[in-house]
Amino acid sequence: MKKSRILILLCLIMLFSGSLAECTEKKVSYEITTGFFSKYIWRGQNVNDDPVFQPEITANYENFTLGIWGNLDLTNINDKSGDFSEIDCYLDYSTELPGFKGIGYSVGFIYYDFPGATADGTRTPDTFEIYWGLNFDLPLSPSVTVYHDLEEADGSYASFSFGHSIEKISELTPEIPVGLDIGSSLGWSSGSYNKYYWGTDQTKLNDLVFSVSFPIEINGWALVPSLNYVTLLSDDIRDTNVYGADSDFFYAGISLSKSYKAGTK
Repeated sequence: MKKSRILILLCLIMLFSGSLAECTEKKVSYEITTGFFSKYIWRGQNVNDDPVFQPEITANYENFTLGIWGNLDLTNINDKSGDFSEIDCYLDYSTELPGFKGIGYSVGFIYYDFPGATADGTRTPDTFEIYWGLNFDLPLSPSVTVYHDLEEADGSYASFSFGHSIEKISELTPEIPVGLDIGSSLGWSSGSYNKYYWGTDQTKLNDLVFSVSFPIEINGWALVPSLNYVTLLSDDIRDTNVYGADSDFFYAGISLSKSYKAGTK
């Protein structure tokens, strides 16, 4: 089963790459992002309690986005200092829902690769998710995305998100405005998902996230400092202690990104 998922992933990437090669350069855009964060928290899981470096590269053609994202540990807390503990590949298709103005949808897949061995000499199994989502052109930009793990967890995780953006709240100079993005998300997970990741087979509201960031545009680059708070909502999940005794996390980050079209600098 796992090999078939990998073959599907490789085929889709090859097909998308072939489509990009046939497109004119003006239609293809790219984005490179580098991010430093004081912790790595994923869906309420304290994956790394120390600073991490997270680069990402995406290629965009019309409604398709092909991307690769990685997490590099900067300390030896997980015995992986200077190594990538996770590399994810994904393909996304996003557009407006036909016949429903102001409602968009996304579908895609994510392949999670965990290179190298853990402290006890074992290797975290790779896994594969498909997802779908809806977003609404309404106040607070509500959206919902459902992820389903087809390999290891064989369960589902849903994220309900809200956010608001202000283009300018201050300025470093008259040419460099500072914006404000405020966001929140609520996570829900199925019993089988929680059994795999947390050791409890209860279907629960999982995590609640609040974030605030301050995007700054400087000569075509986007500099985004951020502050984040994550808390686990379920007592059953808190009591598992799988990722340490803490169930509430504050962490900060800063990312730098640049978008450009093929054939430009």
